[in-house]
Amino acid sequence: MYFFISDYHFSEYGGPDGELGASLRYLSQRFTMPLPELKATLTDIGTEELNHLEMIGAIVYQLTKDLTEDEIKKQGFEDYFVDHTTGVYPQSAGGSPYTTASMQVKGDPITDLHENMAAEQKARSTYDNILRFCDDYDVKDAIRFLREREVVHYQRFGENLRLMTDKLDEKNFYAFNPSFDKKCFKNCMKKK
Repeated sequence: MYFFISDYHFSEYGGPDGELGASLRYLSQRFTMPLPELKATLTDIGTEELNHLEMIGAIVYQLTKDLTEDEIKKQGFEDYFVDHTTGVYPQSAGGSPYTTASMQVKGDPITDLHENMAAEQKARSTYDNILRFCDDYDVKDAIRFLREREVVHYQRFGENLRLMTDKLDEKNFYAFNPSFDKKCFKNCMKKK
């Protein structure tokens, strides 16, 4: 199989919207989620993202393992090759190594769930972009599967956000939280 390999294939492995960051984000956020259902969702999806990381790593490895020196040069893969040979290294399409600076764990359930929904949409967009450049049907099938899972994760986080907002109390401030606003109003009136 001859396939054009480029740095964009690595982006979903260790890029800013990739599977490594997603798994670390969700498995870290689960500790501060106040509801068992939300912890379970984050554990499930975080674990699934580790599986996706393995899938992307396998794809990258299969596409690069037998490259000849001429193919490496022809495909512009020599900069990566000098540093990593054909090892699967977590980096963005632009070549920046993975960093946790691209992910967020706030400790506020509403904020974290919004972060997760945005992260799933960014990952879906990255998969859309990879599909635009990919011409290998086997790779496209795997990428389509992963893209579909990002959509499912987005939906599950949306369901969790609804569950969380339905259970707001004075400890969770978000927009127009009646419980929080009422308590704040009472305290503000006492100070006058």
